[in-house]
Amino acid sequence: MKPISASALRELIGDIEMELHRIEAVSTGIQAVREEIDRDRDRQTFFYESLALKLHNFYTGCERIFQFIISELNGALPSGYDWHKRVLERMANPRDDRPAVLTQTTARSLQEYLGFRHVVRNLYGFELESERLDRLAENQNSVWQQFDRDIRNFINWLHQLANNLETK
Repeated sequence: MKPISASALRELIGDIEMELHRIEAVSTGIQAVREEIDRDRDRQTFFYESLALKLHNFYTGCERIFQFIISELNGALPSGYDWHKRVLERMANPRDDRPAVLTQTTARSLQEYLGFRHVVRNLYGFELESERLDRLAENQNSVWQQFDRDIRNFINWLHQLANNLETK
């Protein structure tokens, strides 16, 4: 881990908590769109495009937290064509200087959302598979709860680290 102060750790915690709040709002929106899809079958295509964007935003928010952690604690993001995948993998593995940010289970759950984000960026809305959207949306709340739990555990570790730095 690169040298970091207690105040910088507290800033990192604040950034992560702000992003968690945003992801929670996205998660609420996903559930609202799912209800609209069930209620208004005539406008399903419109709602599916909205749902796809919200699922895209869900993973983007998760990855933004990973970027905060890597930038502040480790110095730099990986490079190369598969950097998104490598970031997620790194979050599920402990390092000498920090615990794993995510459990392996949470990381596996997030892999499909990472892959889907790529699909959303490269297809037209009408080309999206409604079955896949339904499955991802149905599982999203559970994945969000896993992610939130893991990140809050990591935030607790950051608090302990900041407190230890202050007492030295």
